Amino acid sequence: MPGTNHQELDLSSSARDESRKAFGIWTDGDGRCVFPEKITVGDNSVIGYNTTILAHEYLIDEYRLGEVIIGERVLIGANTTILPGVTIGDGAVVAAGSVVHKDVEAGAFVGGNPLRVIERN
Repeated sequence: MPGTNHQELDLSSSARDESRKAFGIWTDGDGRCVFPEKITVGDNSVIGYNTTILAHEYLIDEYRLGEVIIGERVLIGANTTILPGVTIGDGAVVAAGSVVHKDVEAGAFVGGNPLRVIERN
């Protein structure tokens, strides 16, 4: 469409390359993604719109830095915030609008702020 800033993708089976991953990163106002090497996303995971994954955090008296590991087949709902040092296990589901401040077990369904287990698989 004229005047829009997006790209049409052909997702037909003949156009897919199974060895590639698609990942979009929104950066800070200066065009930087801070510590992307500390963020790992497993195969076939879905991260909802407007989710923030932090590998760093400024506090009043300290600066926190930690890896974020998102397993395979994880679903993270829109508008979720994931704090540094968190691991989300394979097959987990995080409800939209959650704040993930602690590790999530594989297969668990979690949500809220504070984060709580809604269901274990």
